[in-house]
Amino acid sequence: MIIGRRLHYLFFVTLLVSTLCFSAPDIRADSLPATAEEITPLATGDKAPTFTVQTVDDEPFEFDPSELKDPTVLISFRGGWCPFCNMYLSELRTVIPDIRAMGFEVLFISNDRPEVLHSSLKDETRDDIDGLDYVILSDAGLNAANAFGTAFKIPESLIPKLENKNADYAGSSIEKFDALAVPSVYLVDTKGQIVFDYVNPNYKIRLPAEELLQAAQRIHGQ
Repeated sequence: MIIGRRLHYLFFVTLLVSTLCFSAPDIRADSLPATAEEITPLATGDKAPTFTVQTVDDEPFEFDPSELKDPTVLISFRGGWCPFCNMYLSELRTVIPDIRAMGFEVLFISNDRPEVLHSSLKDETRDDIDGLDYVILSDAGLNAANAFGTAFKIPESLIPKLENKNADYAGSSIEKFDALAVPSVYLVDTKGQIVFDYVNPNYKIRLPAEELLQAAQRIHGQ
């Protein structure tokens, strides 16, 4: 009798977990803002959220603002398929070494799947990113984007454009959720507080690299 109950319980748990795993993407996608303009992101003065993303080796990486040893710069971009993102990342190479020299940790967060992160960034920057100590992370599951309030549903017209360009978006947040994160820049201090933010629904307009450097310098001087 006890064995039967245990088997029944295990069957119920297995069924529940499989149901949740199958339905979670639809539920999360339906709850997202319909456009980039409708997001309500966290801003300066808010507490930074805890979230888990993936490393290039597909290992979990937890960001816990209560345990930061160094102030941290979080730079979110759409993916290696986005030419505006690639141009911006190339521009940031001119200031990231100076920002890191001030004691900041710098984390790049992409909506791509983990295994394409490193190769795509190397191809576009034409430089050795390892020498600059970049940390590139995958938010294909939209955990960071949901936590910061920057996730939104993509327009239906985006997929045909990507397919025409043979863009590799398999396994990304686009394929999983029909969603992306609005590109953003957040600076978080060692108390876990957001001390600077830049979030623009227009993905073609990014925070100038020099302004990011100046923001880091202001915070470093406080």
